[in-house]
Amino acid sequence: MTIPRQGDIWWAEIESARRPVLVVTRSEAVPVLTGVVVAPVTRTIRSIPTEIRLGTDEGLSTECVANFDGLQRIKRAVLTTKIGELGLRATELCEALRMMSDC
Repeated sequence: MTIPRQGDIWWAEIESARRPVLVVTRSEAVPVLTGVVVAPVTRTIRSIPTEIRLGTDEGLSTECVANFDGLQRIKRAVLTTKIGELGLRATELCEALRMMSDC
């Protein structure tokens, strides 16, 4: 099984629903943790600093966002299939975290 990395987008089976999520937990910690922090991916785009825009370049079928105001911890085991990744846009993850925490 592939180990998720920070910046990866995965399908997650959460509460009897399948939804895409963006992995936020740092890559080095993921293999030793049973839970990871993720940003849910949604089609509701509010164009605010706590969102990262995503789309076909990241493996998704439609334009959407990762919502950092909705961060949640989920069991790593519910991540089923890797969809894509932020790649060179990984610095946007750090910026969204800064905006979310207002630091």
